Amino acid sequence: MDIVREITPLTQNDCFTLFSRVKTEFDFPLHNHDDMEINLILNAEGAQRIVGDHIGEIEDCELVCVGSNLTHGWFTHNCKSDNIREVTIQFHKDLFDDRLLKRNQLIAIRQMFDNSKRGLLFSKATIDAIAPRILNLSKKSGFDSILELFSIIHDLSISRGIKLLSDSTFTVDQLNYNSRRIEKVFEYMNNNFNKQLSLADVSKVAGMPEASFSRFIKQRTGFSFVDSLNEIRLGHVARMLIDTTQSIAEIALQCGFNNMANFNRTFKQKKGYTPKEFRENYVGKRIFV
Repeated sequence: MDIVREITPLTQNDCFTLFSRVKTEFDFPLHNHDDMEINLILNAEGAQRIVGDHIGEIEDCELVCVGSNLTHGWFTHNCKSDNIREVTIQFHKDLFDDRLLKRNQLIAIRQMFDNSKRGLLFSKATIDAIAPRILNLSKKSGFDSILELFSIIHDLSISRGIKLLSDSTFTVDQLNYNSRRIEKVFEYMNNNFNKQLSLADVSKVAGMPEASFSRFIKQRTGFSFVDSLNEIRLGHVARMLIDTTQSIAEIALQCGFNNMANFNRTFKQKKGYTPKEFRENYVGKRIFV
């Protein structure tokens, strides 16, 4: 079984391409591609979303940004609508030059593009504000269409309530934490996630007292040390559930979970499914080659 590698119709001579479709079902398998993607879906309550190692059921409408090479797909699942509206915008990952993205005025866009490596789900309030503009984007052309796309991307980047979908260790691209100390800590945890790590161990790597480091990682990432370590471990668990036939108990042990009850509870809290359900859901959306 494998993931479809999609060759998008976006050419090197275009800044972006847009597809607008009305459909009765989702029938395209799990896939990835080099280009970035903004996907607006309307009238599809009950459909299933898979982005990276995230699996979820969508509400009536949703807006998602998917980074380069991140596996994703939408599936009919429990959706009963026969009038699904889907608008997809695909654009080159280097649409904004790296040197331009480092300018102070584009900090929010740079952060959004970096976070899109994990997939971004935007809030209902953002959908209400941005959806009409996405729906009207096809009516614009030339330079006006580029200006509007840039404006949409900017407004998305500064919107509130953005949810990260996939675990950090599931993505194939390295994440940027804008802190050498944090990156050193995450590198250490990624290299030792299968061991029993304590706050004291990681604080030494950061060169900080435990209490100070605990506050520091929370401020920088929004997650506690324990939550950050569990996310790293669960990312590796998800990858092994998808890519191997090892038993769930073997995978949990290899990824640093020594207590199966705690592992199952932590996995379901984070993913919304048990490890067995996750494996069945994900593999069922792949294709035989």
